[in-house]
Amino acid sequence: MSALVPRPRLGLAPGAVHVPGWLTPDQQRALVTACRSWAAGPVPIRRTRLPRGGLMSVQTVCLGWHWLPYRYSRTADDVNGARVAPFPEWLADLGRRALADAYEDESAGDGYAPDTALINFYDGQAKLGMHQDKDERSGAPVVSLSVGDTCVFRFGNTETRGRPYQDVELASGDLFVFGGPSRFAYHAVPKVYPGTGDPATGLASGRLNVTLRVTGLADPADRPGLTGPD
Repeated sequence: MSALVPRPRLGLAPGAVHVPGWLTPDQQRALVTACRSWAAGPVPIRRTRLPRGGLMSVQTVCLGWHWLPYRYSRTADDVNGARVAPFPEWLADLGRRALADAYEDESAGDGYAPDTALINFYDGQAKLGMHQDKDERSGAPVVSLSVGDTCVFRFGNTETRGRPYQDVELASGDLFVFGGPSRFAYHAVPKVYPGTGDPATGLASGRLNVTLRVTGLADPADRPGLTGPD
């Protein structure tokens, strides 16, 4: 579709909404700058090792809580043992505004308190297979922000990795929210289109995806007697 023709807002399923061009150019540049800082540490960006030994093709850095397959931890024991960078309040504010705009309801973000962000970097060959975001102990919505190259985002159903699913293109600045009945829908990124991003964002190539989540976890350091996720 021509850049001169606005892309319409799209509701893919109850609770799942795509809002094209939600981030302004200045917000995209600021997010790229912040992501570069987070990628440098205290826990550097890395490719996650899967339980069977393979490496994911996307590179990931986390805020607030460190994600490993099937669990979260405050420290990156699979990288360098350091505690991850804190989750900034300005990012939580952005998430609350995202929910209000996606659901076209000023109260939709009330009480939304994301405490972790997964920041994924895709080069031209990176993909992400069909999966559910279900390592959290919360049904609060996931807020997804895209900067850089356009990708194909495959959004499915809550029961199976197979059909029915829908493919939608996520471009730089796009917002995608999935919550409510769609919170645990399977989804994937089967393809990235290299060279489709605008270098003015500060990202010369590749795609950044920032997902905000509510873990529903308590920090053992804050509440003695509790342990982290198994």
